[in-house]
Amino acid sequence: MENNRECFLMKGNEAIAHAAVRCGCDGYFGYPITPQSEVLETLSQLKPWETTGMVVLQAESEVAAINMLYGGGASGKRVMTSSSSPGVALMQEGISYMAAVEIPAVIVNVQRGGPGLGTIQPGQADYLQATVGGGNGDYNTIVLAPASVQDMADYVDIAFQLAFKYRNPTFILSDGVIGQMMEQVYLPPFKPRRTEEEIGTECPWAANGYHLTQRKPNIFSSLEMDPKTMEQRNTRLQQKYALMSKNEQRATTFLCDDAEYLYVAFGSVSRCAEEAVVVLRNRGHKVGLLRPISLWPFPKDCLNKILPTVKEILVCEMNAGQMINDVKLSINCQRPVYHYGRTGGVVPTPDELIEAMIALIKQ
Repeated sequence: MENNRECFLMKGNEAIAHAAVRCGCDGYFGYPITPQSEVLETLSQLKPWETTGMVVLQAESEVAAINMLYGGGASGKRVMTSSSSPGVALMQEGISYMAAVEIPAVIVNVQRGGPGLGTIQPGQADYLQATVGGGNGDYNTIVLAPASVQDMADYVDIAFQLAFKYRNPTFILSDGVIGQMMEQVYLPPFKPRRTEEEIGTECPWAANGYHLTQRKPNIFSSLEMDPKTMEQRNTRLQQKYALMSKNEQRATTFLCDDAEYLYVAFGSVSRCAEEAVVVLRNRGHKVGLLRPISLWPFPKDCLNKILPTVKEILVCEMNAGQMINDVKLSINCQRPVYHYGRTGGVVPTPDELIEAMIALIKQ
C-alpha cells in the first residue's frame, strides 16, 4: 500500500479507464481502435453508470465522439475520449472548435505508426499534430506525455485540472507501448462527481441552465462574422496560451547535473534512453536524459537550466524528427542538436540509442 492506495497490475489503457472513474469523470465517449480499445472495454466492464452515474458511450465514429465532448464540456461536465492516431486525425476539426470556444475536455491518444492507417504497432508521429494543433486556426492544446502505466493513471486527474483551469482541450499523448504494457500501478483515490450546484458555481460560463433566471444564456459558437471581433478573440486566446506556456512546463531529468551529452526523449522511448544513460555512465561518458512531460508547452526552462555543461544533444523519437525543432528553438540553436528515430511502428532499443550516442561522442 502507498498512502492507503491499493496496488494493481494492469495495462496502461486499463489504468486510464480506472483513473477516469476515480477522478470524477462525468462522461466518456469513444470508438474502438487498436492499440487503445481496452480503455472502452475496461469502462464497459467497470459499469460506472451503476456506481457513480458516469456515462460511457461507444459513439458511431470518432467525429461523433469529439462532438459529444463539445456538448458535454460546454455544460461544465468532466468529459473525455480516447483513440489512436487515425481516429484522432478525424477529431481535429472538433478539437479546433472546442479550443475556439474554450471548452475543457481530456483527449487520450495512444499513438501507432503512420501515416494513413499505417500499422497497429507503436509510434510517436502525432507529436506535431498535438503540439502545433492539427485543426485549423491559431490554437494550442496542453499535451502531457506519460512514460509508464503509473503516469497513465496519474495524468488523468492532472489533465482534467489543467483543462478546467484554462478552459482548454488537454491531451494525454501516449503510445502503443505504454498503452499495452503491464506494470504495477497505484490508482488514485475516488473523487466524487461534482453536483449540478458545484458545476454551476465553478463553471459560470457553462451552458447548463444553472441560475439561468439570473443571467444571460451561455452560448458556444466558434463562428464570428466580424473580423475585428474575431481578432479580439484570437488575441485573448494567445494571451491565455502565453500564460499556459509560462506556468505549465513539466519535465524530469536523469543524471543531468554534469551531463556533457544529453538525450531528449519522451514516452516509451525515454525509458530506453534512461537505460542507455546508465550503460554509458558505466563506460565513463557523462550522459544525461531530459524527459519532457509537457510536450506543449515544451519545457524550455528546464532544458536551458542544464544546458551550460552540455556539448551536444541527441533527440530520440519514434518518428522522422518532430520534436527536434522544439529542442533547437528552446535553446536558440546554441548547441548542435541531432536526431535518432525509428518509424512505421519500430521501437528503438537501448543498444541502438547507445550506438547513436557513441557515434556522436566520437565524431
